[in-house]
Amino acid sequence: MSTRTPYDILIRPVLTEKAVAQNEKENKLVFEVPLDANKIEIRKAVEEVFGVKVKEVRTVIVKPKPKRVGFGKPGFTKKWKKAIVKIESEKPINIAELI
Repeated sequence: MSTRTPYDILIRPVLTEKAVAQNEKENKLVFEVPLDANKIEIRKAVEEVFGVKVKEVRTVIVKPKPKRVGFGKPGFTKKWKKAIVKIESEKPINIAELI
């Protein structure tokens, strides 16, 4: 059993246009989570922090994208894990207000 707190698992909310639209239309929240976090830990963290019932959790590992660093030296963005959490709620949770 891990000793991580819910705030260690939910690193930050992802506030892109697509994520905000999913929140408004489908009651889905999107978070950056650690690469070794599993769906059960993510479910428990969201339920504890927001006090809502979680319907389902989907995860995806976002691949690193090539970027230029300095004078054209090749580099990459970091690899990270994204969790898309569907909640059972009548109205969407506004993540921007909670930050």
